[in-house]
Amino acid sequence: MPKPNTRTTSCVSCQNATPWWKGAVLYQIYPRSFNDTDGDGIGDLAGIMERLDYVADLGVDGIWISPFFRSPMKDFGYDVADFLDVDPIFGTLSDFDRLIEKAHDLGLKIIIDQVVAHTSDLHEWFTESRASTDGSKADWYVWRDPKPDGAPPNNWQSVFGGPAWTWDARRGQYYMHNFLASQPQLNMHNPAVQDAMLDTVRFWLDKGVDGFRFDAVNFAMHDPEFRDNPARPRDGRVITRPFDLQYHVYNQSHRDIPLFLERVREVLDGYRDQGRGKFVVAEIGGPSALGEMKAFTEGDKRLHSAYSFDFLYADSLDVATVQSSIECWNDRAEGWPSWAFSNHDAPRFVSRWHDGSDPKAYAKMVCALLLCLKGNPIIYQGEELGLDQVEISFEQLQDPEAIANWPETLGRDGARTPIPWKKHKPNAGFTTGQPWLPIGENHFALAVDQQIDDETSTWRFVQKVLRTRKNTRALIDGDLSFVKHRENVLGFERHVVGEKPDRICCYFNLSGEAKHITNYCDVSKILFATWDPHGNSVDNLPPYGAIIFRPD
Repeated sequence: MPKPNTRTTSCVSCQNATPWWKGAVLYQIYPRSFNDTDGDGIGDLAGIMERLDYVADLGVDGIWISPFFRSPMKDFGYDVADFLDVDPIFGTLSDFDRLIEKAHDLGLKIIIDQVVAHTSDLHEWFTESRASTDGSKADWYVWRDPKPDGAPPNNWQSVFGGPAWTWDARRGQYYMHNFLASQPQLNMHNPAVQDAMLDTVRFWLDKGVDGFRFDAVNFAMHDPEFRDNPARPRDGRVITRPFDLQYHVYNQSHRDIPLFLERVREVLDGYRDQGRGKFVVAEIGGPSALGEMKAFTEGDKRLHSAYSFDFLYADSLDVATVQSSIECWNDRAEGWPSWAFSNHDAPRFVSRWHDGSDPKAYAKMVCALLLCLKGNPIIYQGEELGLDQVEISFEQLQDPEAIANWPETLGRDGARTPIPWKKHKPNAGFTTGQPWLPIGENHFALAVDQQIDDETSTWRFVQKVLRTRKNTRALIDGDLSFVKHRENVLGFERHVVGEKPDRICCYFNLSGEAKHITNYCDVSKILFATWDPHGNSVDNLPPYGAIIFRPD
């Protein structure tokens, strides 16, 4: 009997020799909030391992684990103090070795975060760099003298608010940071720094990871001339941070970033003999994301895939948003997109896009859409349960950005709350201690033990879609073409041509009103739908309905 989620000869992707990552569905695990085994209120690697069967049974191809490296946790792991060790709150390197072994036994790939733009100010590299202006690592970070009047070197602003420069008395210079002051910017123009980062990549590849998600990779390099960023008009926007009053032309997105990514790809390709290749996907935010995604994935010497914040920061889900995001890739023979609707940095889509009238139907419809798009879908933990955003009081906030901008921003904590495992257990079975963030009051009713055996649940629906996708080639790597339809109905086809053609029709009602579809289908040809169709054919979509079928 095959292990759960192992791609056997019945898997369409395997039969067609498609690389494992092309069309693969990844499940993002935010370890602090997934499952706690030691009672300290914070999830850990042992907790992930304990719940891996749950993830495998869902039917995804791999997991992406957010940072678990040694860190002071001022930005909850994205301020790395040691790239080669596990933070004690999450466990040990031996725990990670066991996690990889069990994941691979279950047929799951392991993707981990790689932070290339900065470190923690407690990293030994920074300790040595700030010690003097002529040490061996003096040029490993971005240092600059003050202006004659003592002001910072230029007008660059940090993402989390305030100047992107902090004075350091030990060196008598300013150091740059695109994020928190405790996250000094690495000088990735320096070949020695690049070499050190590539060594960290090799360390985890040698441990058996299957790839990486590169965090904020377009922040990796700056303008060496340190020119001021141009001002950006308010244009009626609500401004919560000075960062949004600039066009970020010079503090990020340098033209040499793709050259570093070619070095990354060369390292990954050197591990091809360990299986069917490694995988790297980039996170790219900002108004220039489209151009950068194309540049970072161009040809076969750079990254395999990239995703932007098109959906993560969108205030609504509409036909135009989906079409514009997808069509930017449709004219390319090269490059492969990835898609995320929620993650640890963005409010959950059920709260961000939905009016609240039928959250269960809405969650099913949006999950179906994510899993039918061309590319690699990334499911954020809890989306398969239909979890919504939790309201966090100011006293309970942990997120430094939310604390700084309260109450003008939703912050990130509401999407980072613990996963509910058991409805009737304290803290929904996440921990025996005090959870680091509160459990959402309405999340108890959405707990895993309430959904996993319920044929009508969001979890069971997502599992069905994943099983169908795994054995439907058009949904794995087929092309996508949109079908013009009435307002608020998104329609497209996924199709493969050649010796074994495959064609699938997908319709999604993005509104809370029933909608008629002209391309009706025979019930016997439905692959899946968000409701139970009756009769011989279907020509209407219920509110927030989705249907995927083979055409006549």
